[in-house]
Amino acid sequence: MDCPADNKPESVKLLDTVPADELPREKLFLHGRRALSDEELIAIFLRTGMQGCNVLQLAALVKKAAGSLADLGQMEAADILNLVKGIGKAKAATLAAGFELGQRATRDRMQRCDMSSAASVYEYLVGELRFESQEVLCVLLIDARRRLIRVERVAAGTLTRMITHARNVFSPAIRYNACKIILAHNHPSGNTSPSEQDKALTRAIAEAGHILGIPLMDHVIIGAADNDFACPYFSFAEHGLI
Repeated sequence: MDCPADNKPESVKLLDTVPADELPREKLFLHGRRALSDEELIAIFLRTGMQGCNVLQLAALVKKAAGSLADLGQMEAADILNLVKGIGKAKAATLAAGFELGQRATRDRMQRCDMSSAASVYEYLVGELRFESQEVLCVLLIDARRRLIRVERVAAGTLTRMITHARNVFSPAIRYNACKIILAHNHPSGNTSPSEQDKALTRAIAEAGHILGIPLMDHVIIGAADNDFACPYFSFAEHGLI
């Protein structure tokens, strides 16, 4: 996507008249990071524009080409590289690394948080899973106090079918000395109702956990970003299915 010379994004039309102290980096130091728009934050990572586009115009084009800030945040550097003609590897890598660092900071802040309810599992994982285009199965490793040790992605599949084995689920649990586990996966369709495959998987993991002495606390299904259903998640434990 090229930068249209005569069709600047509304958010950057007045860039040429903005005083130096209102440019993104200066604005951040003067007013704090929360005062910046999405485009201004992206511009700081991009650092410079390209021929025919200043950095704010380029930032606006990158966000628009991605579809949304959330979609951009899920992209790998190689995907960002192909969003807008002229984006180089350095810009793409810096932007991808910035999003990943932010996501890791969020996870780190919540590490060792209480996981005694399905709502807490949903709040922890929703930002990471709800925008995925395919199903992703995670295992949450839980200590004796029902606190989170870490999260491991153990399988991924199509919108309707995901294959995994008990060993993929319990290997990290054994490695990190988890006392219990919680399964969680997303439904890109938005409908959080469990499928027959979801039920079969839950039964199999629960049985294996009983044998290994690492019980399955819950299996939480997380809906899509545009979920219109009454509840954004489904808990097997809350519905008496574990």
